[in-house]
Amino acid sequence: MNRAVNRPDASVDELLLIADLLLAGRLAVTPAGCHRGASLALRTALEIVVNHALDAAVPGLARTTMRAKMLCLRYYTAAETARRANTVWSHVCLGCHYHQYEIGPTHHQVHSWRQEIADLIQLLTP
Repeated sequence: MNRAVNRPDASVDELLLIADLLLAGRLAVTPAGCHRGASLALRTALEIVVNHALDAAVPGLARTTMRAKMLCLRYYTAAETARRANTVWSHVCLGCHYHQYEIGPTHHQVHSWRQEIADLIQLLTP
């Protein structure tokens, strides 16, 4: 069964695939680039699903910030799902940004974020 048909946007599947390819080292990028790139793909996939979930509940909410959307999410889905989404979104946001004084995300961290986001996509997609 093609799960992309049931999702609000097939690009979510593509983003997850890109994250998987980066984590597997199948794309010619440095290890740090793989981890940051996979983090960015995962963050974008989660944001797309959150946008679709909230837009179905409150049309027009897409024009606000993702931080505000994460706060609103708890009113339109299970509290635990909203908490998990906010937590992993915060982590992948940090993983996407480069700071000279910080070590980037590890392979294990990004892999665990990938699993959590895949679970959340299932919970947030009708």
